[in-house]
Amino acid sequence: MAGIPEKPEEVFSDFSGDLGELFGDGLASIILYGSGASGDYIPGKSDLNFLVVLNESALEKLEDAAPLQKKWRKRRIAAPLFMTQEDLCRSIDSFPLEFLNIKQSYIPVHGPDVLKDLALDPESVRLQCERELRGKALLLQGRFLETGGDAKRIRELIGVSIIAFLSIFRGLLHMKGVEIPRGRKDLVDAACALFGIDKKTFLDCIEIKEEGRKFSADETKSIFRAYLREARNLARKVDRI
Repeated sequence: MAGIPEKPEEVFSDFSGDLGELFGDGLASIILYGSGASGDYIPGKSDLNFLVVLNESALEKLEDAAPLQKKWRKRRIAAPLFMTQEDLCRSIDSFPLEFLNIKQSYIPVHGPDVLKDLALDPESVRLQCERELRGKALLLQGRFLETGGDAKRIRELIGVSIIAFLSIFRGLLHMKGVEIPRGRKDLVDAACALFGIDKKTFLDCIEIKEEGRKFSADETKSIFRAYLREARNLARKVDRI
């Protein structure tokens, strides 16, 4: 069996075939989203994320997909997000940031483009951004204590958490009607300029995430302090909107 794909499209036929055989006419659409669709896919490191839209009757067969997960994991395919069209329509107000991120970079693999006309309410986006910002700031405070001040663990904490802030930045730009850049650094530039927060802090966090520039232990701690301060600052500004 083929192993880790060098390009995302190498798995399309096999994955679609598995789902078609399992669900038959109950399979409506397959959408690739995330790094595999944005051009940021790294073989052996990145997962391939799929949204699979099923007809209501096909959900009864969902349990039959479990044995295929072991095969899919060997090809870096994460557990798919299975939904019906009704689920999709009813979820956009509850999880607007998640769907905004999916819509930012996606590729229809099978069936109709179910995301094309999906509209996101700016107020729902604002509410989730505010909620996420406050939650992330509190979480960072707690997780920092767990690091015991160890620079390596702080870098790991920054690397894990910064992706969530990039998602929030996309939401904030969408809320303001500003075009959302695809590149991470361009995204930080746009959001920080719009809300008057320190972009260098978030750019340093991306460098840590991408293992670019090497920071000393003291630099890492200083970056984290600024990271937490700016996260709290942004939460206050979004709350005032």
